[in-house]
Amino acid sequence: MRVTIQPSEIKGTIQAPASKSSMQRGCAASLLFKGTTIIRNPGHSNDDNAALGVIRDLGAVVQKMDDGSLQITGGGVNPESGAVNCGESGLGIRMFTPIISLSNKRITINGEGSLVNRPMDFFDEVLPQLGVEINSREGKLPLHVKGPLQPKNITIDGSLSSQFLTGLLFGYAASNAKGVTITVNNLKSKPYIDLTLTVMKQFGWQVENRNYEAFHFTGTINPPSERIIYTVEGDWSGAAFLLVTGAIAGDITVMGLDVQSTQADRAVLQALQACGARMSIQPEQIEIGPAALKAFQFDATECPDLFPPLVALAAYCKGTTVIEGVTRLTHKESNRALTLQEEFGKMGVDIQLQDDLMLIKGGNGLKGAAVHSHHDHRIAMACAVAALKATGETVISEAQAVSKSYPDFYEHITALGAIVSKAGTKP
Repeated sequence: MRVTIQPSEIKGTIQAPASKSSMQRGCAASLLFKGTTIIRNPGHSNDDNAALGVIRDLGAVVQKMDDGSLQITGGGVNPESGAVNCGESGLGIRMFTPIISLSNKRITINGEGSLVNRPMDFFDEVLPQLGVEINSREGKLPLHVKGPLQPKNITIDGSLSSQFLTGLLFGYAASNAKGVTITVNNLKSKPYIDLTLTVMKQFGWQVENRNYEAFHFTGTINPPSERIIYTVEGDWSGAAFLLVTGAIAGDITVMGLDVQSTQADRAVLQALQACGARMSIQPEQIEIGPAALKAFQFDATECPDLFPPLVALAAYCKGTTVIEGVTRLTHKESNRALTLQEEFGKMGVDIQLQDDLMLIKGGNGLKGAAVHSHHDHRIAMACAVAALKATGETVISEAQAVSKSYPDFYEHITALGAIVSKAGTKP
């Protein structure tokens, strides 16, 4: 699908999308929880739907309620078949693999799109230490696992992604681990582990976090009841694009964001404040509008998903913006550092890469261009946001990539006044 964005006047109020980080963790917890979970404000992105498919395949019963909430009856891992598919979700494959390994049945774990070529060596190295048989395609999908996983003291590398640790935390908790510790070297994206631990605590699983270097299981399980109400947070990752839209293109109000959230991408507020955006942060809403924007410095090591919206922001900030954390971008849906450099280059933005730094020369105006998402949802959204104040129209190829995390994105910016037209469909 191709989407054409015209220069547009933006104004209005919009509800933030549901967080797929929160939704997918809620799905995993609901599967393992011995009781009933009501998930309110459920997401419906491709990644969210893939997570629901996985827990169904692992034995959960999922029912949609009249108010749109989901009722999930879990009780542990009881596979319906010998295969599951995580779609294109990096979190899904990394979180669910240790959970799937709780079963003593041989199960094939697969994915789609770019996920098929993303590295999964972590599991080849770690799962055998926990009594799990595993075979992979030289560290890539499909994975073939057979448990049951047996929690032990282990040391893991946390430098590639915190998502592997999230999966192990859930797997250990569901195994009633007691007296064992997961030691982690060089953990990245710590706020995402905060989110994992917050979800686990809500479902009754207690884990001692020892300065993000060790996670100790006391065996304490305190289920709050046989029925849990779990509300999916508004998504700071998707809302970052809406907030940047306001900063560069018009006065808007974004609803449904928790400013106390443990989501890593809440840090977008720091960048918006640093560049001089006109902003009012309130408990129930964030109001934001254009101002004279200046270049800023930002460390995105703990929140690499902010690179795309911040590049769109930096393109309109006078001076050279420096964003740290480029090494975190290699194994995303695309190599995002190179993709951002290439696609924003087409719009006249000079981006330089220096080791772990990205330098964006902004404030010189953008020109509409024919760009490509590289099948990456965040690249498509970044280009769309940047196009709103460019000179001339911008045409985004493979624009349907947004469905991975924010399927309503084009409808939402259209509701705010963006002039958007669509052509073609996904083959």
